[in-house]
Amino acid sequence: MIAELAKVDQRRVVAPGHWVCACAFAVWMTLLTVVHAQGINAVHEIDLPTTLRLAGAQNLDVQIARERLTEAKANHAAAVAQFFPWISPSFVYRQHDDKLQDSPGNIIDVHKYSYEPGALLAARVDIGDALYKSLAAKQLVKAADNALEAQRQDSITTAAQGYYELAFAQGAVGVAKESLRINSDYEKQIGNAVDAGIAFKGDALRVSVQKQRSQLALHQATEQQRVTAARLAQVLHLDPSVELVALDADLAPLALIETNAALDSLVQQSLMQRPELRQNEALLRASREANNGSTYGPLIPTIGAQGFFGGLGGGRSGIGDTFGAQEDYAIGVSWRIGPGGLFDFTRTRATGSRVKISELNLGKLHDEVTRQVVEAFTHWQSLNEQLGVARQVLQAAEEALRLAQQRKEFAVGIVLENIQAEQDLTRARLDYLKVVADFDRAQYALLKAIGRL
Repeated sequence: MIAELAKVDQRRVVAPGHWVCACAFAVWMTLLTVVHAQGINAVHEIDLPTTLRLAGAQNLDVQIARERLTEAKANHAAAVAQFFPWISPSFVYRQHDDKLQDSPGNIIDVHKYSYEPGALLAARVDIGDALYKSLAAKQLVKAADNALEAQRQDSITTAAQGYYELAFAQGAVGVAKESLRINSDYEKQIGNAVDAGIAFKGDALRVSVQKQRSQLALHQATEQQRVTAARLAQVLHLDPSVELVALDADLAPLALIETNAALDSLVQQSLMQRPELRQNEALLRASREANNGSTYGPLIPTIGAQGFFGGLGGGRSGIGDTFGAQEDYAIGVSWRIGPGGLFDFTRTRATGSRVKISELNLGKLHDEVTRQVVEAFTHWQSLNEQLGVARQVLQAAEEALRLAQQRKEFAVGIVLENIQAEQDLTRARLDYLKVVADFDRAQYALLKAIGRL
């Protein structure tokens, strides 16, 4: 059900906007409807493409990053709006009674009032400050956009790894069930042999202990599967009471990375494609714009202008009211000297230090990205080699169990030999599943490290 609803265009799902919200809402509402219809702890299958799409749309960290991008765009719009005038509708009423000093200096009794309805159109633009703030805000928008992409890739990587953890947990349950089946059959055979007097009671107890250990392993594997499903549901922002089941439970090695990929080439790709680097580059440009604003902004004058359009009425108390149109205009140019203006050296030193910090952070991130690529590449290569070894071990363990069972049929083998062969096969199956799951997870980690998710 989830997979069918989530098969929409990948570009529309992962991009911010109405398509993301609409697709996520449709998937989630349908899931809730099915859950309510079937009850609590309903089991639903989910495949890898659906997991990745939901991670790009539903994940809370992605939604938070998307809102931060919206906030950055609003801050940029507010910085640009400083260049535009503002209008203030107003009505002012004044009244004076009793003593007042006239122009020659005489103290007289005055009773007067006035009122001014109208609108004030005003603009005061600190051009230097507004200019560089708008440029810095523009870079912060780019930084937030790349932060959203970085968070999306982080969430998708986490979801992919969670999906393979779930698939491995399901595979471990299958291995535990198969082990329990083998030991249960063996227990019946040994029990019949004991009843017939051709086997020892101690052999039956050994097989019974191994069966109980298989039951214990099955309970533990089932618990781990449920916990892993709940963690994946958290990443996808789904109801944890809905038990997710990986549709591709039969793990198979993926081929997402070219086998002849060179480490140097992957490092160069990461330095060009990683959104975290582009985010820090935008933050560096924003800090440089802020530094330019503190250095060169005060040299640009502040321009102020205003015009009042309305009327003036009033007069002396007891005399008829007089009202007429009124218009006032004013314009001025000024510079600011001192804190926040010219010769504010502490401000320029602070912004200069922020530029240096941004440069050092970018260099630090370069080193971190390089390390991540080397680490992910080395891990992927190692798992690629482990895959062949684990496959050979599994084949050898299967053959060893087959031979042990043949020896048992001809009354040549002993109980301990069969138990040991079954234990070796169980470990080999789990080891192979784990290597395959880790191999697939490592490829997503490497894609994330080089910025190709």
